[in-house]
Amino acid sequence: MNTISTPNAPAAIGPYSQGIIANGMLFASGQIPVDPATGVIPEGIAAQAEQACKNCGALLAAAGLDFSKVVKTTCFLADIKDFAAFNEVYARYFVSKPARSCVAVRDIPKGCLCEIEILAQVE
Repeated sequence: MNTISTPNAPAAIGPYSQGIIANGMLFASGQIPVDPATGVIPEGIAAQAEQACKNCGALLAAAGLDFSKVVKTTCFLADIKDFAAFNEVYARYFVSKPARSCVAVRDIPKGCLCEIEILAQVE
């Protein structure tokens, strides 16, 4: 197993890694929309979805990958009413249309409106 860590995505806020490569796959921890440079969470679902996607991209880059290697995402929304606005941003990044689950949850860390978890093929 290899640990993936980058300052270009938010640091872990608990006892976990940003990502792990094992058996030819990158297993990335969920990315909330925290700007890693400032610690700021943008306002609104579109801006938060954008930042969460950028954070996923930073983890992919740290593993030497890009969005085309993502095979599965799990997306969490604080409010399912944000589904369409979230999808509009998500579709610009995940153009290869990986398998996906998207669910509304009661709370997301730091009061965020969305979180994205990715699995990507390394080999």
